[in-house]
Amino acid sequence: MELNKLLERIDENKKAINERRPLTPAEVLELDQYFKIGTTYSSNALEGNSLTLTETKVLIEDGITVGGKPIKDCYEATGHANAYDFMLTIARAENFVLTEEIIKKLHFLFYNKIDTEQAGQYRDRQVFITGTEYLPPAYEDVPKLMSEFAAEVNAKKDRLHPVLLSAFVHRRLVDIHPFTDGNGRTARLLMNLILVNKGYQVISIPPVLRHDYISALVSAQKEKNPSNEKFNQLIAECELEAQKDYGRMFRIELPKSSI
Repeated sequence: MELNKLLERIDENKKAINERRPLTPAEVLELDQYFKIGTTYSSNALEGNSLTLTETKVLIEDGITVGGKPIKDCYEATGHANAYDFMLTIARAENFVLTEEIIKKLHFLFYNKIDTEQAGQYRDRQVFITGTEYLPPAYEDVPKLMSEFAAEVNAKKDRLHPVLLSAFVHRRLVDIHPFTDGNGRTARLLMNLILVNKGYQVISIPPVLRHDYISALVSAQKEKNPSNEKFNQLIAECELEAQKDYGRMFRIELPKSSI
């Protein structure tokens, strides 16, 4: 489906969903937990984490680790869940302004049990991304690029469609690659922060779409003729699916054209 039509359908769905709001406090808690577990599982799975959705749920809800699974995988799950809670708190604040401190804290909460020294700190060396020819900026340039990035997001946040802004935020953070590790998960948390702040649904990129996801990022990072088209399309399609899931859970009849 053509991107502009897809965005129109997403906005039609948003209107139908808003008619069901506000949710009760109990519904909000259940919904937050549902998406926290699903997003934690999918975001970690995209990076090779071995925990299943059920194992992620048991770990986050009951604090029970799974025998035989790497402790790093468990730390990634609990860390992501903590970062997710912080993301929701920031997203629901009035007069939201993106700062470098917010980005660093998202990374810290996710990464601090994996590498205390690097958590929440910009990288101090060159990094390389496997499977692509794209070379991230020199580490000396990261502070300046991140300052410009936050300013650009704040300038765009009321002018660009929220789904496109969320895609831009994700892609640009991955381009800068400010941290030694955990950039993808931080980018996806930041993407969802934008969506929640603007009243849209939390996106989970399922592991089955990993090839399409990486391919879309590579397309946007080409040295010659880079294009955001595939990545914007993918994020919009995932938002549409998230809306359908929300509609299913709350028995909301979404516009027929969106189904």
